[in-house]
Amino acid sequence: MEIKHLQLFANEVQTTQSDGLSAEMKTFYDMTLIDEASPNLVHDQFGQKRPIPANGGKTIEFRKFAPLDKALTPLTEGVTPDGKSLEVNTVTATVSQYGDYITLSDVLELTAVDNVIVESLKLLGRQGGATLDTVVRNVLQSGTNVTYCPKFVNGVETAVTSRANLDTTAQLTVDVVQQVVAKLRAQNAPTINGKYVAIIHPYVAYDLMRDPEWIDAHKYAQPVNLYEGEIGEIAGVRFVQTTEAKIYTGSGCPSGLAVFGTLFLGDGAYGTTEITGGGMQTIVKQKGSGGTSDPLDQRSSVGYTRALAA
Repeated sequence: MEIKHLQLFANEVQTTQSDGLSAEMKTFYDMTLIDEASPNLVHDQFGQKRPIPANGGKTIEFRKFAPLDKALTPLTEGVTPDGKSLEVNTVTATVSQYGDYITLSDVLELTAVDNVIVESLKLLGRQGGATLDTVVRNVLQSGTNVTYCPKFVNGVETAVTSRANLDTTAQLTVDVVQQVVAKLRAQNAPTINGKYVAIIHPYVAYDLMRDPEWIDAHKYAQPVNLYEGEIGEIAGVRFVQTTEAKIYTGSGCPSGLAVFGTLFLGDGAYGTTEITGGGMQTIVKQKGSGGTSDPLDQRSSVGYTRALAA
């Protein structure tokens, strides 16, 4: 079990592009895509939203001022002390575009029992949601502030310092959660509404939920106040569950084993960005819209695009 604690991606759906579709049909297709994509978007919900204005370029720079040291030396009467200079740390993010499409034949549209356009949009919606979620997750998982769960052999705890040294006894426990919380507090990492947040895989959540200190989400919050995917709380951390949590396999992992990653987040841990107007767009091309590239009007297509920082 590997844990990363952190101190770039928005979730808007913009206008629809299409050829020869009524306003009512545009709305129906757009809402289909939204409904299918939203359940997968877990990793970006805690990021600061910083959109880039249209025609403002592809890169955004996040700035953070370094804190000042304490001024513990008493002032001398009539003597002007040396002042301080501002120190600025910067992080940049560049927007890229993602998307995909499905080509439909005229024969398929004539003979299919189901509404193939709607079903295609459902598939693309699921794919789009998983794609955007994974892009954000991979950026978050690239952090280097890592804690490894210790191993237990015959009741003896052994510290682990690398992913390759983990084994099946290295599981996330309340004690490990408390250690991570202590590290975050020692770094003065701010909480999110009074608690830290962790993104966890269902298999890891299973181990943690059996602890008697675990509190199910419905016991402390109303449904409207829950995060997407939130399942419960323990040791001052609210846990969000997703099957899209990072799983490491292959090189760098214990032989024959997978390593599950859990992300611990404080407020302002990361930022997300998109170009204004570059949100998820549904694109439907009807038969006849292809011009000379489709001389017999045999093909139509449905797809989507999305611009985001990675």
